[in-house]
Amino acid sequence: MTLPHEETLQQLQFYLSTPYPCGYLEGRQARSLIAAPQHLIDAPVYGELIRLGFRRSGNFVYRPQCEGCQACVAVRLPVEQLTLSRSQRRAWKQHQDLSVEVLDLHFSEEHYLLYHAYQKTRHPAGGMDNDGAEQYRNFLTQSNADTVLVEFREGDTLRMVSVVDCVRDGLSAVYTFYDCSNPKAAYGTYNVLWQAEWCRQLHLPYLYLGYWIAESRKMAYKKNFSPLQGLVSGTWQPL
Repeated sequence: MTLPHEETLQQLQFYLSTPYPCGYLEGRQARSLIAAPQHLIDAPVYGELIRLGFRRSGNFVYRPQCEGCQACVAVRLPVEQLTLSRSQRRAWKQHQDLSVEVLDLHFSEEHYLLYHAYQKTRHPAGGMDNDGAEQYRNFLTQSNADTVLVEFREGDTLRMVSVVDCVRDGLSAVYTFYDCSNPKAAYGTYNVLWQAEWCRQLHLPYLYLGYWIAESRKMAYKKNFSPLQGLVSGTWQPL
C-alpha cells in the first residue's frame, strides 16, 4: 500500500542552485539541491526528506550538492546509546535549574532580541548578526513541518531558545540561540543533551543534528556527542 506522503515524494522536483560562497569553508563555492514546490512538503514528507539528508531554513528545504566536495555530512544521535563525557555530565548537572516550556511556533520580540544578541556575540560579521526582525521571522518562525519552540528560563530570565522539528523517527534540532553573557555557562551542550532526553521520553530513536563539517569550527563540535551516525553514500552509519 502506498502512503499519501510517498505519493507526494514522487511529485517533488529537485533543482540545483547556482554556486554561492560557502558559509563554512573559506574560499569554497557551495551549491544546494532544492526540493520543490514548498506547499507539498508537509510534516510527513519532510520527515522522509530529513532521512535522506535534507534540512530546512524556514520553508526552504535543501541538501548540500557541491561539486568536488562532500564535507557536509548529515548526522544524528541514536539517543538510547548516547554516552556522556565528563564535561557533558558537568553541563547537564550545571543547568538543571533551568525551567523549560514547549510552545507553538510564533514570533516573539523577546526571542528576537536574544537571537540578535547571540549573533552579535557568537557570529560577528557573519551576516546573520545584521538580521532584522523580518529575516528572523523567515528563518525561524516559518515552517511547513511540525515545529515547536522550546524556552529555557532561569527564574523569569530567558536564557535559551530552541527551534525543533518533530519527525516520525525523532526530533530535528533546527537552531538554538542563547545568552552569551556568562562565559562559564554550557548552554549549547546542555541543549543537545536535553533534546536527546526529550527524544527518549517520546520514545523516538534519533536526534537529528544537521550537518557535521570536520574542517569547520562552527560544526565540528557535533563529533563530541557519541555515538554519532552520519549519512555516508546514502546509508546511515557510525562515524
